[in-house]
Amino acid sequence: EVGMGVLQASWTRLAVEEVAPFVVECRMNRPEKRNAMDLPMFDELREFFGLVSADPRVRVVVLTGAGPAFSGGIDFSSFQAITTAGDDVGLKAMKIREVGKEWQTTFTNMERCGKAVIACVHGACVGIGIELVSAVDIRLCSSDAFFALKEIDLGIPADVGGLQRFPKVMANQSLVRELAFSARDFPAAEALASGFVSRVVDGGQAGVHAAAVALAATIAEKSPVALLGAKTLLNYTRDHSVDESLEYALTWNQGMLQAAGSTQPMVAYMSRKKAEYEPFP
Repeated sequence: EVGMGVLQASWTRLAVEEVAPFVVECRMNRPEKRNAMDLPMFDELREFFGLVSADPRVRVVVLTGAGPAFSGGIDFSSFQAITTAGDDVGLKAMKIREVGKEWQTTFTNMERCGKAVIACVHGACVGIGIELVSAVDIRLCSSDAFFALKEIDLGIPADVGGLQRFPKVMANQSLVRELAFSARDFPAAEALASGFVSRVVDGGQAGVHAAAVALAATIAEKSPVALLGAKTLLNYTRDHSVDESLEYALTWNQGMLQAAGSTQPMVAYMSRKKAEYEPFP
């Protein structure tokens, strides 16, 4: 029996809906705060992607933001709550570490959920917003979008992905350091040229949303077993040598190619028919 999925769960900081077969939109829903991330939003995103990993009704997630901005960064009230708690230095340090690990787990859940995740960025995506989208698989943005690593302006080095994942998805390491050290804005065209986004879409929020949903619908038609394998192997390859990655891929396929239905995509391709797949978490 399938347990509670993301569409049945109750959310206060997120709006969740199915926008195409096996495609769920996860919309950060604090437009009055430019979707600034507070503690409840971290908690809900962490729970959402935890549920997604075991939900057979979801194959692709489109991550969006309500209102005029995708993400205005961190909610300062949440940040201050963990840095000003108590007087004991040791206890304060442990509190910072505890909450920081929870925030890191939020984005790690996204990275390891086994489903394709597409960020659909419009307007501002700054500070922790960049750390958020650095953990997704595909990034699309509107032509009016802009990005900025703002953490250094707050007197801290980014520790939930801005200096860990962001450099690995950028093609230009000199530019990574320029952006991290200066905290300047970089527009959609520069994000595309540097490899941070794969596509810039005209038409504002509506235009990039339509493009993201169309791409998600195409991906959702693929084998969920193959999608899980592709995402897992790409994540592994990013952090390991070519030889290690080749060995890991063979080990993975030794088991997964024996799964029931593993030949469905090939049979459907050869017969020019659309494959139908059994539910798979």
